[in-house]
Formats: sequence, structure tokens, C-alpha cells
Amino acid sequence: MDPPARHGGGLLLVTSRDTSTQTWGPRAELLRLEPLAVPDAGQVLLDAAPRAGTPEQARELAARLGGLPLALHAAGSYLATATSRYRTFDHYRQALDAELPTLLGAQHPDASDPDVARTVVRHTWEVSLDQLTAEGNLLARPLLRVLSLLARAPIPLSLITPGLLAAVTGEAVTVVGVEAALAGLHRYGLLGLPEPTTALEVVQEDSAQLVLHPLVREISALALTAEANDLARWHRALTDRLTEAVHDVAGAGRPGWPTARLLAPHLALLLDHSPEALADARNTVATLADVLNDAGAYAPEHALHQQLLDTQSRFLGPDHPDALTSRNDLAAALREVGEYAQAVDLHRRTLEDRTRILGPDHPNTLTSRNNLEQALVASRRPARRGRWLGRRIAPR
Repeated sequence: MDPPARHGGGLLLVTSRDTSTQTWGPRAELLRLEPLAVPDAGQVLLDAAPRAGTPEQARELAARLGGLPLALHAAGSYLATATSRYRTFDHYRQALDAELPTLLGAQHPDASDPDVARTVVRHTWEVSLDQLTAEGNLLARPLLRVLSLLARAPIPLSLITPGLLAAVTGEAVTVVGVEAALAGLHRYGLLGLPEPTTALEVVQEDSAQLVLHPLVREISALALTAEANDLARWHRALTDRLTEAVHDVAGAGRPGWPTARLLAPHLALLLDHSPEALADARNTVATLADVLNDAGAYAPEHALHQQLLDTQSRFLGPDHPDALTSRNDLAAALREVGEYAQAVDLHRRTLEDRTRILGPDHPNTLTSRNNLEQALVASRRPARRGRWLGRRIAPR
């Protein structure tokens, strides 16, 4: 019998979370599917639930969902169901902040079935983590969990050390193990490793960073809360590592500036604890703020001072001497970014409060008087948008 005739070529399309070229071989062309742009993602929601709101409202919800197709499908299906509690894009978006576990992370009764798990937002990433565990990559899941505790911002790669993962897992961890976990999460699209954007970043190892999709971060944090017997241990390990990292960049000088900028958003974790730990946290935040000031990174410096002041005012009260010192530092940071009117107003109020609480001759009161005078002088020079000549005086 003659062999069947062949008619032309063909194209085989395979969808997979595994992005490794070693898996698919040299002849396969790998196309990474990124989250949808907001306009396209908004249209997906409108197509699924055309009566749920305006195109603008759909785009706002799409942005909240990060353009993730699976999340868009889940939200659109929910909104199109007549029995759903929330029937508009706005109501769904507002509810996400309080009800993410219910709306996108709900347990599915058949989640043990891989085919079902792949269609449920909460479980879809667990399928990939299960696969990595089956391959012997036991650190991938705890690494993703610890990353989910950090802020919604790029994470310096240098923050992730064997010591950090050893502290959360209670097991011995090697550099090779950490690198394998990072590679595995990247291979399955659970974290991103952005390429350097400038020639300077190419030669600066400290600029290397990780990014998590916002929903991956949020749902992984929910999973950790459900899994961990001692969540405080995870927070302690991460705050200790952040404190160590700040000490490292402070001692590194100029080479540490790229990492300092990346660390800044994540120090909020240090302030989200008990008042007893606030003194140590304040020293760490103040140290990083000084490094950022040296680096000319005045916007993140200002944000750090504001976070510290808000926390101290909440725990210690707005008239506590430490809160007044942080207010003085915030006023100085405002002057650095050229917000002279706000700086003058905050220095003036700090001087009044320090005079009332500490007395007119207290060293901190005298410092406030000096800083107010400098801010007034700077405010008369609106063309100056950089640092005022000389260092500010801010007692510790």
C-alpha cells in the first residue's frame, strides 16, 4: 500500500506556562503572552458584560485587574450573571479591595482536578507551583509567598538571599537553591525580570530587580495567610532582611544608590507593626532617607518621611517628640523637592509645637527655628528647584 500523500505544511500551536527553550527545543518559536493593554482589556469586559457600565468604567476595572485575561474572563462572567451581587464595573472594582478572596480567589470544589484549577484565578498559579514542586524545586512556593508580602513595586534582586528563605522555611538554603527557585518562577511566568533600560544599569548589579503581577501578589499573599501557622515569623524574617539591606546600602555609598531607590517602597512593611518596634523601624527609615537624599532621590525620600510621620502620629500621637522630629524631616524633604510653601508651613507648625511642648530653648526647638529660616530664604528663590546649599539640620 502506498503511503498517504502529504499536502503542504502545517502549524502546531501549543499554549503553556512553561517558557523554557529547553522544554520546547530549538525549532519552536516561543511567544510570551503579556497582560492586555487597558483599552483592549476594557473591551473584553464590555463584550462579556455590555450592560455593566461605560467604557471608561470598564477600563478602570481592567486596570485594577492588571489586564490579566483569566481575571477579565472571571469578572466578565460574574457581572453577566443575573444572580450576582455586583452588577456594574464600578461596584465590582470597589468590592475587590474587601472581597478579593471571594470574587477572584474563591475555593472551587473541584480544584483538585488540574483542568478545573487552570480555569480558576486562585488556583491557576498553584498548578504551576505544584509542577515546580514535583520537579524538586521546593523553594519556588515559599519564595513567591515571601515576595507577595512586599509592596506593589519592583523588588531588588539582592534582597532575596539564602538567609531570608532559610528564616521562613526553617530549612538550610543555598545560593543554588535560590537561583533555581527564581528561574522556576520566571519560567512559569510568575515573576518578571525586567531588562536594564540604560547602559548604566547594564553594569550595575544593584539595579537588577523582580516584578510580580499585582494579582499574583495579592492572591499569593492570601494563600500565605491561609497556609502559615506562624505568619509573624514570615514578617520578622522579611523586616530583618530589609533592615540588613538598608544597612548594606548605607555602607556602600554611591554604588548602593540604585538599590536604595528600589528598597524605599518596601520599608512600609517595617512600619506596619507594633509601637514597640517603631523605634528601630524609625532608625532604619531615617537611614535610608539619608541615602536617598545623598542620591538626589527626593521624591521617595519625601514618601518615606510621610509614611513614618503618619505611623508615629497614629501610634504615639502627633505631639510625641519622635513624631515632631519626623515632621521636621518631612518639612526638609518638602523643601528638597521645591515645595517651599508647604515646607515653610510645616516648619512653622513644628516650631510652634516644639516651643509649646519642649520649651523655647530646647535644642530641637532651636533647630526648628533655624530650619524655618532656611525654608523662608529658599522660598524667596523660586527658580531654585534643587537642594538648598548646605545640609539640613535634623536631630536624631
